[in-house]
Amino acid sequence: MAGDVTSLFRSTAAHSPSMAALARASDGAGPVDFCIPCNPYFPTPAMFEELAGRLREIITYYPSGADTITAELCGLLGLPPSCVAMGNGSTELITWIDHLLVRESLAVPVPTFGRWTDQPLETGKRVDMFPLQESSGFVLDLARYADFIRARGTRVAVVCNPNNPDGGFQHKHALVQFLDALADLDLIVVDESFLEFADAEAEPSVVQEAMLRPNVVVLRSLGKNFGLHGIRFGYLVANPALAGRVRSMLPKWNLNSFAEHVVFMLRGHGAEYARSLSQVRRDRLEMASRLSALPGLTVYPSQGNFLFVRLPVGAEGTVVRDRLLTEHRVLVRECGNKIGSSSRFLRLVVRPQADVHRLVSGLDQVLYGARAGAAVPEGAAGAGAWSGAGPETGYSSGTAAVDRLVGRTNGSGHPVITAGPEAGTGTGVPLPLAAPPDRFPAARFPAPPIPAAPRAPTGPTPPGVPARGGLTAAQVRGTDGLEAAPATGWPGPPAWPDAAGMGRTG
Repeated sequence: MAGDVTSLFRSTAAHSPSMAALARASDGAGPVDFCIPCNPYFPTPAMFEELAGRLREIITYYPSGADTITAELCGLLGLPPSCVAMGNGSTELITWIDHLLVRESLAVPVPTFGRWTDQPLETGKRVDMFPLQESSGFVLDLARYADFIRARGTRVAVVCNPNNPDGGFQHKHALVQFLDALADLDLIVVDESFLEFADAEAEPSVVQEAMLRPNVVVLRSLGKNFGLHGIRFGYLVANPALAGRVRSMLPKWNLNSFAEHVVFMLRGHGAEYARSLSQVRRDRLEMASRLSALPGLTVYPSQGNFLFVRLPVGAEGTVVRDRLLTEHRVLVRECGNKIGSSSRFLRLVVRPQADVHRLVSGLDQVLYGARAGAAVPEGAAGAGAWSGAGPETGYSSGTAAVDRLVGRTNGSGHPVITAGPEAGTGTGVPLPLAAPPDRFPAARFPAPPIPAAPRAPTGPTPPGVPARGGLTAAQVRGTDGLEAAPATGWPGPPAWPDAAGMGRTG
C-alpha cells in the first residue's frame, strides 16, 4: 500500500496533492497532513456532526443564490454587500480578476502562491517576477518592489500578506504607503488569504482602504481559515464599482449548498473560531521551536499557519518528502516547483503538538538516522555547528530564467542583467533593475520592522550554508521583539465582528 501512495503522490507532485486521493489509495486512512494549509481546529466536532446530520438536505436541494449567501456573510463581517463578491474559492476570484482587471502586465514577488504567476501567463499577460532573496530571509522590501514596478512599467501589482510559502508579513502602515505610492496603477491586489492567522498586529487588514480606493482589491479566504478546503469559498472586497464588475460575471449559483450551510452556521460559533485561531498561533511558536532544534534546519519567521524551512546542506527535498511519506506516513510540501524557491525548501503546515512530534521524529530519522540511509551525508552538517562555508547546492525553481536570475543576485542586490533570447525573453520573466536612487527614497518609505532570518555574521548568505541556531518567539511572530499587540479575536454569539477591523474604532 505504501508503494501505491508514493506513486500517487509523485504523479500529482507538480500540483497540490489531493488528500482525498491519498486517503482512497490507503483505504481511507490518509497520512498526517503537513501539506494543505488548513485550520485543524475548526469546524468543531459538533459542527461536523450537524453537517453530517443534514447531509441529505444539503446535497439534495439547490443552494440559495449567491446574493443571499453574500448578504449573510456581510452581516457577520460588518461589510456592505455592494463591496463584496463571493467566489467558489479564491482561485475562481483570481481567474476573474485576471480576465476582467489585468490588461497587459502583472508584478508579483516570488516565491508566492502559484496562481498569481500561472493564471496571467495562461492568458498571455506579461508577469514581472520580483525575486525575494534567501539571504534576507525572503523579506519583501516594499520600497524596492515599488521601484521595480516603476522600472518595468507594470500596470497591476500583487502583494500576498502573509506570503505563501514563507509567511512573510507586511505591517498595515507600510502597505498603505505602498498603495499611496502606486495610486496610478490599474490595480493593486492584496491577497489576505492567511491573514486571520497573524498576530503581529491587532488590525492588519486593508479592507477599509480597498472599499474607498479606486484601484485596490483585497482577497480573503474562508476555506483555509475555517478548515474546509473541500468547500470552495472565498471573497474579495473592493469599491462598489470593482466588486460589482466581478460579481456581475459570476453565475447565480456559483456557491454550493455546503458553503451556504457553513456560512449560516457561523453566526453561532464565533467563540469557537476565535479559540481555534489562538491555538494555531500557539502551535506555530511551539512547532518553530521544535524544528529549529534540528541540526542545520533553518526556520523562517511566519505569520501564516505554515512554516517555511530550508533543509540542511546535502538534503534533497524530493527524497525527504518521499521518505517521510513512505516511512513515517507524513505528507509535506516540497517547494522545488515554486518559482523563486528550490527543492531545498519545505512548507510545513502548523498542526497540533502530537503531530509535530511525529514530523520532527521523522525528519530526524530521515535526515540524520542510520548514516547509510541518511538524507544528509555524514559530515555535511556535522552536529549542526555552523562552519561559515558550505558546498554549492543545485537550485531549481522550475523556470530556467528565474534560476539564473536568483543564482546571479542571491542577496547581493539587483544588478542590471542584459537578457539574451535564452534568458526567457517573451516569457514574462522579469529582469531585476537597480533601484533609482532618488525616485523612491527610503526615508519616505521605511521598511516594516520585520527581523531578517538568521544568517551568516558577515555578507550575504552563500547558497547551501545552514543558518545559526533557532528563532526567538518574537522572530517567529514576525515582530521586532516587543510584545505583540493582542489578537482580540471574535467574541461569541450573537455578535460576530470581523477580524479585518470593520466596525471597530482606533
